[in-house]
Amino acid sequence: MRVFFCRIAVWLLASSVATSVCAGMLQVGLIDPQGVPLADAVVTLAGPPGAAPGPLKADMDQRDKVFYPHVLAIRAGTAVTFPNSDDIRHQVYSFSPSKRFELRLYEGIPAAPVLFDQPGVVVLGCNIHDWMLGYIYVTQDPWYGVTDSKGQVTFANLPTGSYSLTLWHPQRADLQPQAGGNLVITQAPVSKVFTLAVQPLASDAPVPPTSPFGDAFGKALRENKE
Repeated sequence: MRVFFCRIAVWLLASSVATSVCAGMLQVGLIDPQGVPLADAVVTLAGPPGAAPGPLKADMDQRDKVFYPHVLAIRAGTAVTFPNSDDIRHQVYSFSPSKRFELRLYEGIPAAPVLFDQPGVVVLGCNIHDWMLGYIYVTQDPWYGVTDSKGQVTFANLPTGSYSLTLWHPQRADLQPQAGGNLVITQAPVSKVFTLAVQPLASDAPVPPTSPFGDAFGKALRENKE
């Protein structure tokens, strides 16, 4: 019996080593047509089977009257909680076709998470604070990530094989994802840079006020000078 268990242990160890040896790494960089790195871009990968299912839970926080993170990428079937870390109430909503919902004015953590079971782009807003804008990108692809401030995202422990990529950014004109083509992952690290056409932020886009009083002080000062 002891010999049997020893053989099982050796087989499991060998399988683990083989899995790690047959895994690769991919680093993706995204830039706009002017060469500026694109933060908050979503990259998804569809490829050979073998992706371990991650936790189908996520948080979309509200801090300092903004959604955090600005862009959240999740797999379809994920339950998202919307904690409110501010000391004021928020009312989160979305009219996006893939997920319509509304969380009435609340503080703290809502009683139940929101289930995102359909792929698509979900645009978030707050009925109380017009400048609050966030995005949840729901994908059916097993590998996904969001670029950092340098416009980069890294995928580790990818099974070797052929993959198709999908790219997306909230400043896309139609908010639709773009096909990124195909690539082959081997045991050697792979690095790719993609250019994604995006629209500049509108000059009249809502922004958080610089103080709780908005422009009240500046307006009073200007009126006194007239």
